[in-house]
Amino acid sequence: MKKALVLQHMNHDTPGRFLDYFVEDGIEPRSVRLWEGQAIPPLQDYDLMFVLGGAMDVWETGEHSWLEGEKQAIREWVSERAKPYIGLCLGHQLLADALGGEVGLAREGEVGVHEVTVNGQAESHALFAGLSGTHKVMQWHHAEVKAAPPGASVLASSPRAAIQAIAVDDHALGLQFHAEFSAQTVASWESLPSYIASLDRELGPGAYARVTAEAYPLMPRMSAMTRRIYDNLKRASGLAR
Repeated sequence: MKKALVLQHMNHDTPGRFLDYFVEDGIEPRSVRLWEGQAIPPLQDYDLMFVLGGAMDVWETGEHSWLEGEKQAIREWVSERAKPYIGLCLGHQLLADALGGEVGLAREGEVGVHEVTVNGQAESHALFAGLSGTHKVMQWHHAEVKAAPPGASVLASSPRAAIQAIAVDDHALGLQFHAEFSAQTVASWESLPSYIASLDRELGPGAYARVTAEAYPLMPRMSAMTRRIYDNLKRASGLAR
């Protein structure tokens, strides 16, 4: 059975709908809780690296010393081993930072449902094959990739963030938006008071009800987009073999 190395940065965060894809493809996920001090295992034992989001920023290495080791692992995985990689939100930013791009505070953050647009040239890229136009996605970030790493392709943008998706060759993908968020993910926030309070701070009182009312009807289309991206990556990178 193939194995996915899942790098986790905070509690209650999971690969979401990607877990269903892993099960279908016979890929066993193993999560490493980096903020608790768990060590990244030997990389040669894994077939996919999947890096989740988090409340910290890529430059906060003083407060979170494990970020340096994580960036080194990402560099080795993507640049030296050239193996399949998916990074979401912070995982997208870590990919850019580790490979020589620039990450900084966003001029204006994005929380809730927002639009991203597939760049025209990206339509011919193997990782975004079959995607075009504008898509509704889930967002929750206040930092962004300011400059893509040398040689990376920018695949999508939004009015607030010019770099919403990057690809390194055909094996590594970073997405600023939360493609993993499913209806189950959003529903779980109702039992997490800290998440509800954070949404209220970001969007005003009653934010959770408004976000769910907007997001739930869009979930089938969000799921279809995520599935397309995943299927593209597993074919292009050889993960499906």
